[in-house]
Amino acid sequence: MRKILIAGFILLLSHETINAQTKTITGFTEKSSLEESKLEQKFDALLSAQNVGATIKELSAKPHHIGSVGGKEVADAIYNKYKSWGWDVKIETYKVLFPTPKTRVLELTSPTIYKALLKEPSLKEDATSNQLDQLPTYNAWSADGDVTAELVFVNYGLPADYDELEKYGIDVKGKIVIAKYGRSWRGIKPKVAYEHGAIGCIIYSDPKDDGYYQGEVYPKGAFKNEYGVQRGSVMDMVIYPGDPLTPGVGATENAKRLDRKDAVTILKIPVLPISYHDAKPLLEALDGPVAPDDWRGALPITYHIGPGKAKVHLKVEFDWQLKPAYDVVAMMKGSEYPDEWVIRGNHHDAWVNGAGDPISGQAALLEEAKAIGELVKNGWKPKRTLVYCAWDGEEPGLLGSTEWAEDHGTELQQKAVAYINSDGNGRGFLGAEGSHAFENFVSEITKDVKDPQTNVSVFERKKAVEVVRAKSTKAKKDALTKKDFSLEAMGSGSDYSTFIQHLGVPSLSFGYGGEDPGGEYHSIYDSYDDYRRFKDSTFDYGVALSKTSGRAALRLADADVLPFDFRSLYKTISGYANELIELTNNTRENTAIENELIKSKQYALAADPQKKLKLPVAKDEVPFIDFSPLQNALSALEKSTNQLAEAWKKSLASTTDHDAMNKSLYQAEQQLLSVNGLPRRPWFKHTIYAPGFYTGYGVKTMPGIREAIEQRNWKEAQEQINIDAESINKLSNYLEQVANK
Repeated sequence: MRKILIAGFILLLSHETINAQTKTITGFTEKSSLEESKLEQKFDALLSAQNVGATIKELSAKPHHIGSVGGKEVADAIYNKYKSWGWDVKIETYKVLFPTPKTRVLELTSPTIYKALLKEPSLKEDATSNQLDQLPTYNAWSADGDVTAELVFVNYGLPADYDELEKYGIDVKGKIVIAKYGRSWRGIKPKVAYEHGAIGCIIYSDPKDDGYYQGEVYPKGAFKNEYGVQRGSVMDMVIYPGDPLTPGVGATENAKRLDRKDAVTILKIPVLPISYHDAKPLLEALDGPVAPDDWRGALPITYHIGPGKAKVHLKVEFDWQLKPAYDVVAMMKGSEYPDEWVIRGNHHDAWVNGAGDPISGQAALLEEAKAIGELVKNGWKPKRTLVYCAWDGEEPGLLGSTEWAEDHGTELQQKAVAYINSDGNGRGFLGAEGSHAFENFVSEITKDVKDPQTNVSVFERKKAVEVVRAKSTKAKKDALTKKDFSLEAMGSGSDYSTFIQHLGVPSLSFGYGGEDPGGEYHSIYDSYDDYRRFKDSTFDYGVALSKTSGRAALRLADADVLPFDFRSLYKTISGYANELIELTNNTRENTAIENELIKSKQYALAADPQKKLKLPVAKDEVPFIDFSPLQNALSALEKSTNQLAEAWKKSLASTTDHDAMNKSLYQAEQQLLSVNGLPRRPWFKHTIYAPGFYTGYGVKTMPGIREAIEQRNWKEAQEQINIDAESINKLSNYLEQVANK
């Protein structure tokens, strides 16, 4: 029914002239817009869905994790493709730490005996599921460990779940915890467990979230079967991504390295992912309180929390070796501004075969590069240098992109116009995140690219699904009247992180999905067979990604005046500031209400004595927080962004050289970097965007302030308000100077 409603809204929207071709493309004159439109038509004609599918099949034919024989073969294959298309290409190699498992043991020792399988079986329906050189099921950056202890179920293993455990009087100190995948990045679960004193962590996918509760399982359907396991990194990337031994510098052959025991992003307790087949006997053995309703999954058992009779033995040991990371870097030199770089990237390494993650995105990127090579052979040359990159080692912790960006950091801050990222790609709706000065730029692109399934613009299709999924009448009306594409903020989990959050390079990330289940994620079943059956069977969304990110690259390469509109950034930051004020006020009101309920003994009267829950204790009142420095800074930013918008128009209309204006525009994002970085994680320097300390992939906007409020650190909240205001003032003064040049 939902698909029918979405289709109906698409038909309604298609009668509007939302996607009508405008006379000009932002950043181009009327004349150069016409030239750019013709170029993009030629570019589109050179893209082939069949070729995208063939590339996915070729590059996912073997396991190809970092340091493997297959990984080097994939890097070489990509290198040879660029060479044949006329790009200036090289492989830049970094030496990075990458642990692989030597020992994995998980067994229930009491009240019954069960030894976990820890293996995904090959399937006759999946041609590559029986190959050698597959990485076994494990979590990279777990500590070595051999522990036996009582087991405790901790739901998704988030801080709030431990608050719930406290109500039951359950302490995980000295225990092994079992947590469900979901609701946060996987590395947060063992991190929080360790903070609460746990000595080991097991992570499993519950069928309610990722399995038979959602639909038919693989190979009959797309969802996770009972033996499927999500491999993945548990590196504490919210401190810093990349090689744990070389924070802040490129991991070259002779780089100075930390001792492994001093690398803070490597976990301190053993961690292991398992299937729901292996999880069921462990959970079934638990006693103690029955789990709260919203903790219960879909296994045919009563979910208990523990601890009690259930004891487990967990042993993992790793081979901690330096491995080569092969970054393939291809350049097409700019004819007018060779020292202005438009960078496009997607990783090439996988946990196993990785047809979806990352090869579907890599195939779309390579299709762009092939088309660009053909355009150059036919006489076109980009004004700015295009740099197309295939990163190694993304899966263990953004290793290849981080080491390359750190190694070339000074040069990138001088030359990088933007970094355009993609990762895995599927069927459905466009997702886009990035620097908000690009919001209008991206919106324009989304209105020019057709959705292959419905033949309306990808903007119209995304708008339709937002209308249908809106929860309230007001939200539906707001979605219907929406004129522009909303760009999401960047958290982490893909290769843009170092560019934007450490170096201040304006960044974008594109990908399609939402109609393709993800049960194969990081398993041996992320294969070509799975992809062609359940992800994007015609490979048309690979072409859609090529058209989307390709337009971004081509327009940035050839724009007369770069299409930055900092008025969108002002509106976005202003919205974040209002959220923070509301968050503070709500926290103050909720604290007062909670304390009054405690004082009047309402919780005591309502408590169920059978459950023996601990009653909450009163919290300190929320003090006055002064947001005026931030509000004043935003007022100045509004003024300077309006001034710059006028200067930008005049520059485009003039016949003088735009070079000075353009360089100032693409270096503006760097003004939002703080010298000292975020509290307790100085590598992250961007004051507006960062992954959350307890969300991992999930973004925290204005993170210094927001997380201080969430953690009730009021002194730090005030300090961070002043720091963010200083960064915004710095940007405002910078933009004003650019406008007045």
